[in-house]
Parts: sequence; structure tokens; C-alpha cells
Amino acid sequence: MGASASGKSADGDRRIGRRALVVGSLAAAAGTAALARDELARLWWRVPGVEKPRKPGEVDYAGARWLAASDANWRRADRPDDYRIDMVVVHVTQGDLDSAVKAFQDPGHRAATHYIVGQDGRVTQMIRELDVAYHAGNRDYNERSIGIEHEGFVDRPEDFTDAMYESSARLTARICARYDIPVDREHIIGHVEVPGTDHTDPGPHWDWDRYMKLVRRARTAAQA
Repeated sequence: MGASASGKSADGDRRIGRRALVVGSLAAAAGTAALARDELARLWWRVPGVEKPRKPGEVDYAGARWLAASDANWRRADRPDDYRIDMVVVHVTQGDLDSAVKAFQDPGHRAATHYIVGQDGRVTQMIRELDVAYHAGNRDYNERSIGIEHEGFVDRPEDFTDAMYESSARLTARICARYDIPVDREHIIGHVEVPGTDHTDPGPHWDWDRYMKLVRRARTAAQA
């Protein structure tokens, strides 16, 4: 009496069921607690006056050299927690790399990009990606984008070297991968395409078809 045809008691089945329910509930609670801790930690860094730890000279792109821009040319943020990053803006320096670095280190310039790519392909980072650079001439675009300068002049197609295109494409592909930015012309744009801007860069000689093909290839290679 009390035993089923399989030899297991109904009461035993209920005990096993209750045990599984308790274990499952505990596991779910632990998972919920872990998510809560992660969200609390994320929110903590968004509290005014609280900043994530920063190491002097730290770069976001492996291989880049660090040269800090003037504090007057950017502002501290905690992107992508406080502002999403969904765009890359392509610029041209209208000068050589050294003059661009000098301008971005000048507090009176009031503008700077996160990166500069030289004609030799060398990448210089001057502002951390988590911070907002004053580069687009539009506050909303500044807050949601990464700015990349390219050494040269808009009216000199010879300034846009193979090394520059390839290096910049790898940099942009890495940024797109990091923030899940679509690799298309709606999210990778020229300074001239920013609403309200009076700039013309990267100009008519920037080969967008070539550049986007290189970015897609670099993104695919990174995923592989």
C-alpha cells in the first residue's frame, strides 16, 4: 500500500519534486542576485562624482601611442554606460600629424579627436573612448561617436596612403566590434555629414568604397 507500480512511493515523488523546486528556486535567486550585483556595480559608476579607475597612458587600441589632449578639448564621461557609442566620424587634419597633436594639446583650440592616423599608418590616441571629445561640432554627435583624424589635406589625394587606409580600417573595425556598431555608411560617416557642421572633410578624394571594404574585411578577420 502506498507504493506505485514502479516501486516508488507517491510521497517520495512529491519529496523529490519539492527538493527540485527548492534547488531550482535557489539557483534562480542566485542568478538574479548576480545580475542585481552587476547592475548595481554598473549604476555605481554612474553616480555623480564616482569615476572608473583610469591608468595614466592607457590606450583603448592595442599598438596606439598615447599623447594626451588638453583637458579643455574633451570632457570626462563613462561611455557607453552614460552615452551609447554608435558612430565613427572620419576627419582630415588639414596639416601634418605633429601640427594636429600640437593643436589638440592647446587648450585654446577647443577641439580634438580620440585618434589620429598618420600617413605611415601609425595610430596616436589622445582621448579615451569612454570620454567625450569635442570633434564633431554637434553635441549629440560628440556624445555618441568616436572621432578619427587622418594626416593630410582634403585636396591632396596622395596624402591618403595605403598604410593609412589599412590602419584606419583596422581601428574602425575594432571600434565597431567593441560597441556593436553596424559597418555601414549610416554609422561610419565623414565630418561633412554631421548636421550643422561647416567642415568639408574628409573631402572628395577620400575613397569611401575602398575604406568601407577594408573595414568590413578587418571586421570579418577579427571575428574569425
